Amino acid sequence: MKNNYRKLKFSMLLQTLLVTALTVLVGGFLLNYVIDGIYNDSFANIFVDVMMALHVDEQTAIDWYWRLIGDNKTFYMIVGFLLLFAAFFYIALTKMTRYVDQIGDGIENIVSDSNEPIHLITELKPIEIRLNEIKATIRRQELEAEEGEKKKNDLVIFLAHDLKTPLTSIVAYLSMLDSHPDMPEEERAKYTHIALEKSIRLGELINEFFDITRYNLQQIELEPIEINLSFMLEQLADELYGVLQEKHLSCQVNVEENLVVYGDPDKLARVFDNILRNAIAYCYENTRIEIEAQEKGGKVEIVFTNRGDRIPGDMLQTIFEKFYRVDGSRSSGTGGAGLGLAIAKEIVELHGGRIMARSDDLKTQFIVTLPSKTEKEEEHADEIHTHRRRTFGGKSGRRKRIQQKEKR
Repeated sequence: MKNNYRKLKFSMLLQTLLVTALTVLVGGFLLNYVIDGIYNDSFANIFVDVMMALHVDEQTAIDWYWRLIGDNKTFYMIVGFLLLFAAFFYIALTKMTRYVDQIGDGIENIVSDSNEPIHLITELKPIEIRLNEIKATIRRQELEAEEGEKKKNDLVIFLAHDLKTPLTSIVAYLSMLDSHPDMPEEERAKYTHIALEKSIRLGELINEFFDITRYNLQQIELEPIEINLSFMLEQLADELYGVLQEKHLSCQVNVEENLVVYGDPDKLARVFDNILRNAIAYCYENTRIEIEAQEKGGKVEIVFTNRGDRIPGDMLQTIFEKFYRVDGSRSSGTGGAGLGLAIAKEIVELHGGRIMARSDDLKTQFIVTLPSKTEKEEEHADEIHTHRRRTFGGKSGRRKRIQQKEKR
């Protein structure tokens, strides 16, 4: 970056040299043609005349002239040159302050809502580039913040509507049950079951409201332990058996035995639960969801596969953004906050892994990659080894210190 200001340095150097040259030329001219020239005797005579007008005799006035002026010519010459240099340099500073004014205008451009790019003089080209980068970054952040706020506000409106829908149904069915005590048992059981389903859905939506708050107001902290991933995935599939049956789906778990990772069990269970629920929500009825997990090259790869509508290629990364939904629908079956995959992505990355999606006309896959137990142990061993080397300087360093101590 320092080399980028070469033109600015060169310009300021030229201006300083110009000021010095003007000082020498003008000072020399005044010295030769004014002070030592035609005005030399005139100035002396004027000085003597003034002193005599003040009732000082001529000889005394001449002595004072030489004592005060004539014999101190070098001093006055230096003072004169300094005053000339200061005057010319002050004029030159007027041009130099243009640089500051230009930078100030650039900053004003950033603060204002102007869409015009910042233009500075040639010498300030590096600053112009940097200011335009800052302006573009600020503008992008503002747009992202506005978009995020808009999505959030829309989400609150949609969820408020979704909360009202099941609540209205619950009140209606419970009112019907309350006002018809003699209702047939079979019909009463039917309405009770519907009210229960609506209550469960209402609870899910309320939890999504809490997710929005937690996602924005707190950092996710991990409490890693050794996890039997095989058991966790099988247990997850069993817990969602009722949800799968409701959509006439089946789930096949094909996981290597005793597959172990280090991680936060609650957080990773949430990741897998979010992905599986997402697969259930967008899966064709009467199809099968597959969960596969195996160790590959020091990594553990978990793949969730479902049959459903193809996700367009440009949306495969966008789906991991918070409040984003592929279909934009607000049906009671799939209308969620759009936070599940975003939270899943953050948790996976905090574990040192990555999450991605693939989709074609036949299937959609979500792939989670996590460090294996072996890789984590190797990383831990490397950290200990590095710490020891930094602390002790290795065996050779330790031996040298011992030898030095023995010599002392």
